[in-house]
Amino acid sequence: MDQIAHKFLQVNGLKLHVAELGSESSPAVIFLHGFPEIWYTWRHQMIAVANAGFRVIAPDFRGYGLSDSPAEPEKASFDDLINDTASILDSLAISKVFVIAKDFGAIIAYPFALLHPQKVAGIITLGLPFMPPGAFTHHFVLPEGLYVRRWQEPGRAEADFGRFDVKTVVRNIYILFSQSEMPIANENEEIMDLVKPLTPLPSWLTEEDLSVYVDLYEKSRFRTALQVPYRSLQMVGSTVQDPKIEAQTLLIIGEEDYAFKIPGLDEYVKSGEVKKYVPNQETIYVPGGSHFVHEQFPDHVNECILTFLDNNKHSVVV
Repeated sequence: MDQIAHKFLQVNGLKLHVAELGSESSPAVIFLHGFPEIWYTWRHQMIAVANAGFRVIAPDFRGYGLSDSPAEPEKASFDDLINDTASILDSLAISKVFVIAKDFGAIIAYPFALLHPQKVAGIITLGLPFMPPGAFTHHFVLPEGLYVRRWQEPGRAEADFGRFDVKTVVRNIYILFSQSEMPIANENEEIMDLVKPLTPLPSWLTEEDLSVYVDLYEKSRFRTALQVPYRSLQMVGSTVQDPKIEAQTLLIIGEEDYAFKIPGLDEYVKSGEVKKYVPNQETIYVPGGSHFVHEQFPDHVNECILTFLDNNKHSVVV
């Protein structure tokens, strides 16, 4: 961890934080986080992939971690994060890259590959496949009371979170998201009420790890994070016509990931429908794996990642 370098890049009018490890002459890998994450979620993968001979970079998205927040967080969009990703690579003089993304990071990775296919050597996503056009309008129905729907309502999450300090909010989200059941609240309760006081952290997340996340969410708070992804989901895939990802792709799914209980999502992957959009996709299911499979079983996930990178590194021109 001490070898990971931290820098700030001036990107699209904001100062964005990037964690980096490995030689600039090595094939490049960019890691894109989800929520409630920051660059630190990739700590295990960054070290393993750099030790295997790659240059690894892990940015904090705008409004997350050490990166600047946009002037108007409520106007932030997935397009902003896609453009930031391209600008980060340009700023670092990286012409081609492997993209590894977790959770809503996949909603950035795949459109990035559609817009910049020449920049993408391969894609690995964890916990979320390619989202078809109009995914959360026509394809998948989010259950009433699901945290996503609650947090889409302006002011509701703010009021829910505002009852607690930042540490309790982040702790509760990690606990909820590491379980196998979808976090669904009843009509007269809020999402934070789903975690009983004194519920322990998942065994793979230490108090020291939690403190890293908490310190940075103390800085960034949740304004941008609630906008992207949650209040921008209705736009996912809406502007893409006849999308097809030609790059080699790997999807890693924890078998206990609650997200695959969203109606239609598991069938979309298992039926092969996803391959209409991502024909060169391989899928690996991790027994016992949660939504945070990369932190829960880092050695296994790292092995999957390194095998994919080794099999496809011929497609990178350094």
